[in-house]
Amino acid sequence: MWKCPKCGREFKKRDQSHYCGKAPGNIDEYIAAQPEERQRYLTLVRNAVSEAIPEAEERISWSMPTFWKKHNIIQFAGFKNHIGLYPGPEAVEEFGGRLKGYKTSKGTIQIPYGEDIPLELIRDIARWCYETGNHP
Repeated sequence: MWKCPKCGREFKKRDQSHYCGKAPGNIDEYIAAQPEERQRYLTLVRNAVSEAIPEAEERISWSMPTFWKKHNIIQFAGFKNHIGLYPGPEAVEEFGGRLKGYKTSKGTIQIPYGEDIPLELIRDIARWCYETGNHP
């Protein structure tokens, strides 16, 4: 077990990504709380999703940035080495051909930092989740 030196919470993984203290109240706070080198990438993902589904409401759900309209449409989160995009398992299956080269698992896509962020693909996935009602 690893214990965070700042907040004292215990985790199975060493240096587990988490929030010390109060969870962010909105996506601006979430991004601002991330290390500076990650903020640009998270902002790019946020903007791509927002452009694709401007009618969706931004909120924090499960401590992650979430786009919502009567239900969660798509979520994302910053981690140590990647951005996790959470469109749900149906979206990962639907876009499988375009996700070659990205690590995926049940409803999750990992987009490494330091690479070009596939903004058009993210927009397409967000639109598909919204239009089909498939969501995480």
